[in-house]
Amino acid sequence: MDKLLKLLSTNSEFTTAEIATMLGEPEDYIKAQIKEYESKGIIKGYQAVVNWEEVEDSYVEALIELKVTPKKETGFDEMAEHCMAFDEVESVYLMAGGYDFALIVRGETMQEIAMFVAKKLSTMDGVVSTGTHFMLRRYKDRGMTLTNSEEFKDRRSLIL
Repeated sequence: MDKLLKLLSTNSEFTTAEIATMLGEPEDYIKAQIKEYESKGIIKGYQAVVNWEEVEDSYVEALIELKVTPKKETGFDEMAEHCMAFDEVESVYLMAGGYDFALIVRGETMQEIAMFVAKKLSTMDGVVSTGTHFMLRRYKDRGMTLTNSEEFKDRRSLIL
């Protein structure tokens, strides 16, 4: 894996000077490489990893699995396009295994997500079945630990 991309995916707040020092490259080279990655669409954007459990106006998130019948002409691509068009859908992944797609879906409540699956996703032509898994707690997201290590200390008492 490209060391520059690895660093940026770990922390996009590194300055080009810091990255140049870490990689032992001239800063101008790093700036040019980042610009090239952006223009080629390799770097699609920069985002913060947010611990939404600590935010007052949070949301509910679910992993939705879809089993579909691919179309003869377009395979899975057309179904992926349809799924990506929904505002509720954050991510779409083609998978190997029991289901064909994994979608990350956001909503205000579990009921809202359930209705989205029942009324929009499961009714799409080509969808054979769905599986819904609600995210109850995040411990780690995109390489970032979201919990306080104090939470995991053994709190049991020894009784003699």
